Amino acid sequence: MLSVKPPKFISRCLRGVNFPQDWWWALIGIKALAALGLIVGAVLNNPSITATVSVGVLGYFIFAIIAHIKANFVGKEFWVNCLGMTALSVVVLVFNVAAIG
Repeated sequence: MLSVKPPKFISRCLRGVNFPQDWWWALIGIKALAALGLIVGAVLNNPSITATVSVGVLGYFIFAIIAHIKANFVGKEFWVNCLGMTALSVVVLVFNVAAIG
């Protein structure tokens, strides 16, 4: 739901990095696939699936960091939202990779 009508802090980020509003709908699919992959990996108790999905999620946030820097949109939204979610993605990936080994 946050991608259909994003709250102000998300729409500020999307506008701040000049992401075209006509493409905001694509984020719904990206986020839904990521969530589905994590759920499937958890239900099947397959850490390889969840680790693979976690790499994709981390990639998403790395590109978000690049977009913020390129747009020179490095205010509070960048530090809290973008880097915060990137850090959380790293933690999830570390746990998933640890579960494989």
